[in-house]
Amino acid sequence: MANRLAQATSPYLLQHADNPVDWWSWSEAAFAEARRRDVPVLLSVGYSSCHWCHVMAHESFEDRDTADEMNAHFVSVKVDREERPDVDAVYMEAVQAATGQGGWPMTVFLTPDAEPFYFGTYFPPEPRHGMPSFRQVLQGVHQAWGERRGEVDEVAGKITRDLAGREMSYGDDRLPGEEELAQALLGLTREYDPQRGGFGGAPKFPPSMVLEFLLRHQARTGAEGALQMAADTCERMARGGIYDQLGGGFARYSVDRDWIVPHFEKMLYDNALLCRVYAHLWRATGSGLARRVALETADFMVRELRTAEGGFASALDADSDDGTGRHVEGAFYVWTPAQLREVLGDDDAELAARYFGVTAEGTFEEGASVLQLPQRDEVSDAGRIDGIRERLLAARSERSAPGRDDKVVAAWNGLAIAALAETGAYFGRPDLTEAAVAAGDLLIRLHLDDQARIARTSKDGRAGANAGVLEDYADVAEGFLALASVTGEGVWLEFAGLLLDHVLARFTDAGSGALYDTASDAERLIRRPQDPTDNAAPSGWTAAAGALLSYAAHTGSEPHRTAAERALGVVKALGPRVPRFIGWGLAVAEAVQDGPREIAVVGPALDDPATATLHRTALLGAAPGAVVAAGTPESDEFPLLADRPLVGGRPAAYVCRDFTCDAPTTDPDRLRTALGNGIAAV
Repeated sequence: MANRLAQATSPYLLQHADNPVDWWSWSEAAFAEARRRDVPVLLSVGYSSCHWCHVMAHESFEDRDTADEMNAHFVSVKVDREERPDVDAVYMEAVQAATGQGGWPMTVFLTPDAEPFYFGTYFPPEPRHGMPSFRQVLQGVHQAWGERRGEVDEVAGKITRDLAGREMSYGDDRLPGEEELAQALLGLTREYDPQRGGFGGAPKFPPSMVLEFLLRHQARTGAEGALQMAADTCERMARGGIYDQLGGGFARYSVDRDWIVPHFEKMLYDNALLCRVYAHLWRATGSGLARRVALETADFMVRELRTAEGGFASALDADSDDGTGRHVEGAFYVWTPAQLREVLGDDDAELAARYFGVTAEGTFEEGASVLQLPQRDEVSDAGRIDGIRERLLAARSERSAPGRDDKVVAAWNGLAIAALAETGAYFGRPDLTEAAVAAGDLLIRLHLDDQARIARTSKDGRAGANAGVLEDYADVAEGFLALASVTGEGVWLEFAGLLLDHVLARFTDAGSGALYDTASDAERLIRRPQDPTDNAAPSGWTAAAGALLSYAAHTGSEPHRTAAERALGVVKALGPRVPRFIGWGLAVAEAVQDGPREIAVVGPALDDPATATLHRTALLGAAPGAVVAAGTPESDEFPLLADRPLVGGRPAAYVCRDFTCDAPTTDPDRLRTALGNGIAAV
């Protein structure tokens, strides 16, 4: 029987469109069919660049006998976690509560009322390592459903009640202050790995949001230890295998503590967040390495993730063809000494092996090595190294490339817009800012309806059917606010305001100020998801707090400022206890502590040289969360420009915070000093 996924906009669902499994997408119709047949729902959740999702698909979902068993006894529902983060969050919480761990692929068995009763992640085709085979699981669940139905219903009801009872109560709507921020810094110091950078052990994830907190904390307080942790971590990652030494961009995480061997998938959100971190590190220190990595990562996103419509694709796969027809993780990226010789000849291959850490034994699998930069102090001929890098990159481009998930996710595009807009402004790269503007235009044109409700995804110029969640509204608002500051076009501020009005009206608990991941009028699941912790990307909760705060700084809106401050009560509760998992919340709290500052730059035109210099100086301000409005004195595009005349006929900058303004200045050096700019701005 043909499954129903052929019309999906998700590349992950389309990967399963030809399976012999009679797949349904998540829909009321699927659960109605389960009720009609009186069978359980088998929910399978994954995403297109997930290695073990591919493995399980090949082993089980492409197998006719397994598919026949699934079709006979279940209604099988396939969900792309990136399209439906709400569905993923609710059932992942159940999996983690029941088993103590989670991951993808996620396999959950539900009653026709969507109540979960049996859980797992990857199941092998044959029993191994104490794990039952997938077909044994299918048979066991089918048998329990037929013979112990009362017990199944009781378990499902109890799990659902337990989940519903896990409503979050933080009991504190006060702002985090100096004490909590200092405790968070102390906690991070305890978990810091001084030998290798980063926090904790293996696997090691890029701590992008924690790094933003550390940079902001140092800018506000002068704490050199915070800057040192950020700078050393950034250097270690940039020199490691987690960073693509030929093509730029970061892999998802490192499987070891030394950043050598990555899990090779490249995600848009990681690269957007890290591009911004390295740009901010350069702003603070003038580091040449930070500048290079920020620009290379920005160029990677534009070159390899940009879609024909001007948005940014979600991810590149970890796996690709190794040249023998096998799909192998990392095949596109790794090198053996023999492969280096084949491309470079003996002399350059010897230098490349030493420079990039390629060994005879290999640092990865089957004698292959992941390229890294292990020789910190070795002096090499830069021109020769550049030539080697270009030749290796050209040779690599002839390899079978990893698959690309062309789905445009609104939230992640918002993060990319912010990163590209700022990176373009900092480094005089208008092409990067233009790419950010094009992505913003796509979101407005395709993802927003006439009420500024946002669609979560699109693909090939067609919006998906799934409603945006809190992180979509918040991260897109963040991107638009960055565009407003960089371009001087107030329309971006207006669109950010429309999105944030939805946050206030549809995602915020009026009583407590707590935020929910789904809107009040969204599809009802067994629980309304609500997670304030920052994991791979800022949570919708903390992202909303940051965007609300910036919008309030731009406009003076008291409701937005109040909502931001109430949302930060969760940072007061979690910051001192689990700082690694509330990094963006801590960064937003730093902005509150600093004001944030409001900077208005006025001049006869934005392309006037003196005006442009003041504008760029303002953008390079290290003050946490500062907002910038630039335009002519007559402009009505930004509230911050009202009643801001030129000074002696010359362009001027006005800096305010906490309802108090400095005297306007026409001198970039004075503005630089007022904003605590790092040496990069000199």
